[in-house]
Amino acid sequence: MAAEEPVLGVGDLAADRLQHANINPATGLATDYLNHFNEVVMLLEMLPAMPDCAEDVLAWEPADYEAHFENSTFSERQLAILAYHAAPVRLRSHLDNLTGQINAAVLAAQAALRSAGDPATVANMLAEQATHQIKPLIGMASGVIHGHISGRDALLDGEETQAEIDALFA
Repeated sequence: MAAEEPVLGVGDLAADRLQHANINPATGLATDYLNHFNEVVMLLEMLPAMPDCAEDVLAWEPADYEAHFENSTFSERQLAILAYHAAPVRLRSHLDNLTGQINAAVLAAQAALRSAGDPATVANMLAEQATHQIKPLIGMASGVIHGHISGRDALLDGEETQAEIDALFA
């Protein structure tokens, strides 16, 4: 007999339990995941004033949603992973798409930093990239986690995604 699939709002994934754990009960997603990206953005933005942050920027590694929580100190990490699996597939896919773009941008920044030799020569450019390219992507990812997706973002996944999200909040 196969195990039942987790369902948002039921049992371990009851809305009050999710909300208490800082997991959005409507989407099943937690903003704690975005801390992984916010940390590297902060380091990139600090590069012009503190080029020695380059080592920390270079030490950053991509982590998908599950890996982030598996390796975090988040007190409800197993609940976050369970809720992620119960989240609507379209939301998870949209979030994964956005975080893939964030990862690619950070990896490109790391490559530029490595090839520059002297962090000071690329620090301003990388800080600008963090502010104007990566932060907006994190904002869009936050929107997905909170169930708020603009029309422009919804177009990325098609009309079905918006209909599914609208149904969540109807």
